Amino acid sequence: MRRRDFIKVIGGSAAAVWPLAARAQPGERVRHIGVIHSGAADDPNIKARNTAFLQTLQQLGWTDGRNVRIDVRWAAADAELIRKYTSELVAHAPDVILATGSSTVGPLLQLSRSIPIVFTIVPDPVGAGFVDSLAKPGGNATGFMFFEYGMGGKFLELLKQIAPSVTRAAVLRDPGITAGIGQFASVQTAAPSFGMEIIPVNMRDTGEIENAVTTFARSGNGGLVVTASALATLHRNLIIELAARHQLPAVYYERQFVADGGLISYGPNIVDQYRLAAGYVDRILKGEKPADMPVQAPTKYELVINLKTAKALGLNVPNTLIGRADELIE
Repeated sequence: MRRRDFIKVIGGSAAAVWPLAARAQPGERVRHIGVIHSGAADDPNIKARNTAFLQTLQQLGWTDGRNVRIDVRWAAADAELIRKYTSELVAHAPDVILATGSSTVGPLLQLSRSIPIVFTIVPDPVGAGFVDSLAKPGGNATGFMFFEYGMGGKFLELLKQIAPSVTRAAVLRDPGITAGIGQFASVQTAAPSFGMEIIPVNMRDTGEIENAVTTFARSGNGGLVVTASALATLHRNLIIELAARHQLPAVYYERQFVADGGLISYGPNIVDQYRLAAGYVDRILKGEKPADMPVQAPTKYELVINLKTAKALGLNVPNTLIGRADELIE
């Protein structure tokens, strides 16, 4: 049951490499946009983000086959593929690159400090060294933050509100990126305020996740906090299934986890970030510099609760949470 109207993203997938702009008008320069997604090409959630980006570009006047060509890469949270695809895109010297998450932005900046980069869903671009400051990025990258690390306390707060008996939380994180380390540290710092014991769970592969969560679940009063990363997106179905199998209340950073059967999420609308990113790409193509374009933080966070999952876990969702929810899934 929806509590607010959301913008509907039209489905459909884009080709991995869009065709050359063979139909450009005489004398019109064909621009080149590179795109690298940290997720997989067959993930409907990632496809929706890509579609939103492409549709907004078209609304802004950038038409494939006329005045722009767009090369899209899907890295599937694979570090080797990220290295390969970032090298390919930089070698092609596009006018601008759209990059998803810290795992792709870091390698791109190691390869080029001149090609303009617009990023999405990066938790801490200043701490990661991607920009000098949010107001004045100062280099060749700018974009859109996912959230501030202080959100770690909010995740624990929601976990305690929806499952008051929880005293232990396994925090699923990607230890290979700055954002994964930072998000875990944020949750760990907030834990004493909620009387919580925190255990890190790395998400490098499915076996590691399954073994760690199964071991954690053997002791009682446990719950999960799933932090943002490409690996979390890649292993989304496994994580949701493990939470259900072991009866573990779980807090996620994105609505899609809850739509797929997870318990509760709190975070920005990621698809909207891709629409906004298209606007930044448009401005760069028209001559603006990333160094002068401020990094934007989310202005709204959405709370989504799956009431069916709560019932399966034997949880009574407090009316205070229901009243605050942007969306209730039944």
